[in-house]
Amino acid sequence: MWTVATQARMDNPPCPAHIYGMSFDTDIVIVGGGLNGPILALGLAQAGLGVTVIDALSTKIRKNAGFDGRSYAVALTSQRLLKNLGLWAAVQDDAQPMLEIKVSDGRAGEGASPFFMHFDHAEIEEGPMGYMVQDRHLRRALLDAMDADKGITHLAGQTVVGQTPDAGGVTVTLANGDTLRARALIGCDGRGSGTATRAGIKRNGWGYGQTALVCAIEHEKPHNGIAHQFFMPSGPLAILPLTGNRSSIVWSETQDTAEAINALSEADYLSVLRPRFGDFLGDFRLAGARYSYPLSLSMAQSLIADRVALVGDAAHGVHPIAGQGLNAGMRDIAALIQVMSEALHRGEDVGSENVLHRYEEWRRFDNAALGMATDTINRLFSNDNPLLRAGRDLGMGIVNAMPRLRRSFIREAAGLTGDLPQLMR
Repeated sequence: MWTVATQARMDNPPCPAHIYGMSFDTDIVIVGGGLNGPILALGLAQAGLGVTVIDALSTKIRKNAGFDGRSYAVALTSQRLLKNLGLWAAVQDDAQPMLEIKVSDGRAGEGASPFFMHFDHAEIEEGPMGYMVQDRHLRRALLDAMDADKGITHLAGQTVVGQTPDAGGVTVTLANGDTLRARALIGCDGRGSGTATRAGIKRNGWGYGQTALVCAIEHEKPHNGIAHQFFMPSGPLAILPLTGNRSSIVWSETQDTAEAINALSEADYLSVLRPRFGDFLGDFRLAGARYSYPLSLSMAQSLIADRVALVGDAAHGVHPIAGQGLNAGMRDIAALIQVMSEALHRGEDVGSENVLHRYEEWRRFDNAALGMATDTINRLFSNDNPLLRAGRDLGMGIVNAMPRLRRSFIREAAGLTGDLPQLMR
């Protein structure tokens, strides 16, 4: 597939620092070696930019191959991004297509409301709405791809302690005293982004008083590629299909309740989960480790500063209720790659205010809308108010009964709406 990045790569083959003269050690410094940082690095390197990725964790930790249940819902357009960057081939055999999504409301142990939403990928032409990809497979693919790309320098086990922008670039200082001179600094370092803090970018947000309990299970019956979202008064329960007879669980409870549940033995933990989960997949048991993390909304007031751009959770940390956090980050990535590729092709300074402003203008509204939508859905469904319950059940029933409206929700879940960057088309 031809893209702006492909054209820029043809016209400007990778040559770190030489593009702008020898005063730069690298063109772009990316802080954060999780998922967003390496994906962005590969896209920018393929566009012809020299990139340095600084990761606080060691490669050995990142490349741990053991199954631990951590997985991601990758929307169809995010899968296209991975495919266009040459990454999908390394994970596709271990990816589970999401063919249907069932959304229902109810109470633990009482079953679901008769009003629900059912989304089937057969109602759109593009294919599965998305894929479930395990963390271990995606991280290994990213590390291998970075190692193979001569345009990328990977500094693992290093942290950034300072950044000083000026008219021509930015100087990044590492904890070991080394400095790097670059055209731009991109923060992919999560909700507590040090890059954003050092740039003076403030955040808006609040906690939900909820904690997500995350685990994987093995079950008797096949899931048939169906994802389930069950809304309970304390918070949503997502059951997401993995390869084989396994599913990923993201289970939200009030903070105190979640803390007590997480402290239980494995048998007692399952005894609490079973009435919430039901028996539609037969008996089940835990597979891999258990995790928990507090839920909150955290939105950066700006996506850019002088010589700085933010991507992913560093820019917008949202409730996992719709599974769109990583996919929003991938849209950031695809947009920033396209903006910088086009700027490079025109001979512009890729770290200039004008270039970075184009990225912010592209992504600011979508990110704000996602934060508002996830916050509203969580507040609407995470309660036991009988009037709200009746209203939301009626609403789900109406959506499910209207094919055109239902298809619009399916396309939204697949990431097919809005102004898509070329790498996602």
